[in-house]
Amino acid sequence: MSEHPTGLRERKRQRTYRAISDAAVALFLEKGFDRVSVSEIAEAAEVSKPTLFRYFPAKEDMALHRFADHEDEAARVVTGRPDGRTPLTALEEHFLAGLRAHDPVTGLCDAPEVLAFHRLLYGTPSLLARLHTYTARSEEALATALERAAPDAERTALTARVAAGQIVSTQRVLATGNWRQIADGAAAAALLPRAERDAHHAFALLRTGLAAYR
Repeated sequence: MSEHPTGLRERKRQRTYRAISDAAVALFLEKGFDRVSVSEIAEAAEVSKPTLFRYFPAKEDMALHRFADHEDEAARVVTGRPDGRTPLTALEEHFLAGLRAHDPVTGLCDAPEVLAFHRLLYGTPSLLARLHTYTARSEEALATALERAAPDAERTALTARVAAGQIVSTQRVLATGNWRQIADGAAAAALLPRAERDAHHAFALLRTGLAAYR
C-alpha cells in the first residue's frame, strides 16, 4: 500500500528543513554566524531565497532548528507519563535518561561537532536572544500540560505557569553547567556521576521549594 500524499509531503518538508539547517550550521561553524549571508545558505542548500524564508523566518532559526525539535518535549513527557507517575518525577527520569545517553540538550555531550555548535551558540548574542523565544514556547507548552495534569482543586493557570518556568529554568541551569565543564575539558563519561547528583539535587529543590532562602 502506497504512503498517503500528505505523509509524503510532510517527509519532504522535514527533509528540506533539515537540509537548510545542516547547510546553515556548517557555514556558521566554518565562517562564523555574522559572516554568512542568507544567499550563501540558499546556494549551499540548493534552494531559492524565497523557499528558504518559507521554512525559516530568520537566519537564527536555521541554526536553532534542532532546538525546535525539543520545544514540546517536556510537555510530551508530562502528557505521556505512566499512570501513578507524577509530572516532576517523569521529568526528572527523562532528564536523567538524557544524561546517560549524552543527549546534547542536557549539555553532557563531548562529541566534537556538539562542542563546536555550543561554542557557536554561546558565543553569538543574536542566537542566544533567539533561543529565549524557543524557551518561552517550551514553558508555555509545559504549563498547559501541567495545568491539565493537576488535580481539579489545584488546577490554576498561574500555578502551572510558575511551575513550568521553574522546571524549564532548572533544566537550562543544569545543561549550561554541564556544558561549561565539558568546554573546560571534562569528559562526558567522567562527569556523568556528578551531573546525575546535580540533577537529583535540583529536582529535589523543585519539590521542596526555596525553603533555604525564606
